[in-house]
Amino acid sequence: MIYKSYNSYKPYKIYNNLLQVITIKNMNNMSEFLKIAGDYTDWNVYKKSVIICDVTELFINRALPAGTRTVDQMRQAARSCKQNIVEGISDATVSAEICIKLLGIARGSIRELLEDYNDYLRQHQLTIWPKDDERTRITREYCFNNDDPQVFTEKCRERSDETVANIMITQIRQLDAMLAKVLKKIEAEFIESGGIKEAMSRARRQNRGF
Repeated sequence: MIYKSYNSYKPYKIYNNLLQVITIKNMNNMSEFLKIAGDYTDWNVYKKSVIICDVTELFINRALPAGTRTVDQMRQAARSCKQNIVEGISDATVSAEICIKLLGIARGSIRELLEDYNDYLRQHQLTIWPKDDERTRITREYCFNNDDPQVFTEKCRERSDETVANIMITQIRQLDAMLAKVLKKIEAEFIESGGIKEAMSRARRQNRGF
């Protein structure tokens, strides 16, 4: 059987669908240059970040000694990913540069969390599922098709710490690949259309008619 790579997965809702263009009108014509962020809570990338945040909180409270530095680091990395996704998409209204920077930070945070889960399994002599393992394949398909944080967390609550850590490794790899695709999409849009300053200048020239 040939397994899909993590990079083969696409966001269910692509970046374009998250942004709604606001129109600025005058008496003679119509110009547009602002992209106002829509409801980010319905975006699959955001939902995955919430799942990772919630399951990580479940995991560290159950599997790690309270008050340790690792607990704080894992909690902060999970939260940083989610919060930077929200802020990055919101700031995309006025700055593609800030959006790229914040989504890059989100991706860095989630990769840090990935390393923490790998460290936990290795240091406790537990199994890290290979990418072509049947358990990984089943988990990959479930993560791809289910993005309800409450349901996902409850299912993880019923499983061992070893299993939860491996599930999170798969979930994080999917989110990492999705964030990479979003960043490439923003890059392509910037190369084609420029930033907010260029868009404002075009709108003003169109409004003046020259």
